[in-house]
Amino acid sequence: MKVISLVPSITEALFDLGLTENEIIGRTKFCIHPKEKIKHVEIIGGTKNLNIEKIKSLNPDLIIANKEENVKEQVQALMEEFKVVVTHVESVEDNYYLLKSLGNIFKQEEKAKAYNVKIYEVLNQVKTDSKVKIAYLIWKNPYMTVGSDTFIHHILTEMGFENIFKNRTRYPEITAEDLVGAEIIVLSSEPFPFKEKHIEDLKVLYPEKKIMIVDGEAFSWYGTRLAKCEGYFKELLSGIHSLK
Repeated sequence: MKVISLVPSITEALFDLGLTENEIIGRTKFCIHPKEKIKHVEIIGGTKNLNIEKIKSLNPDLIIANKEENVKEQVQALMEEFKVVVTHVESVEDNYYLLKSLGNIFKQEEKAKAYNVKIYEVLNQVKTDSKVKIAYLIWKNPYMTVGSDTFIHHILTEMGFENIFKNRTRYPEITAEDLVGAEIIVLSSEPFPFKEKHIEDLKVLYPEKKIMIVDGEAFSWYGTRLAKCEGYFKELLSGIHSLK
């Protein structure tokens, strides 16, 4: 089966489930994992600006899209000519069924099951009952954070954090002053590439708060990524607790 993935984390998951460059024939420019394998796969634009004609020329048997990451009109245009599976992942449970579905589609049920088991093991290993109040920033100018109906929120909650913006939805714009209730402010490495200088900007307002950069892929890449994050999460939690 010839498949095109329009979602970076799903591209990674497909390779993890055992598909090869012979089956994955198209991916976005943001599909960067696994590094040694994706370089052999044709780029069909970005997640928000697909090259429809390039996709048509590749003539895939299946296209995998995502409700949040891809543009509805572009996905609908592809549906007129191709079989398209549109995914939607907000929670760990959604992720479980995503992997189970991919396992069924590509006859890799056992690998999908193994990844699901590992993901739940990882999350059980990194739970904390501290209920630290946290703010997770994904963008600057304006600052944007995550509401309760996002995958990132669910991962934070699974780990025992309390998202101070849990009463908001999607990715609301906020001001720096809105962060006053957070014990810890985390700046994600993606989609906005926060750096140390951005920590210093916030330190001007909040010199006593714990402010750190986190790996955005660990918190936002659904699919198989969580199964690989146990070490990272444990190190992160250890660092947070040492600051308390």
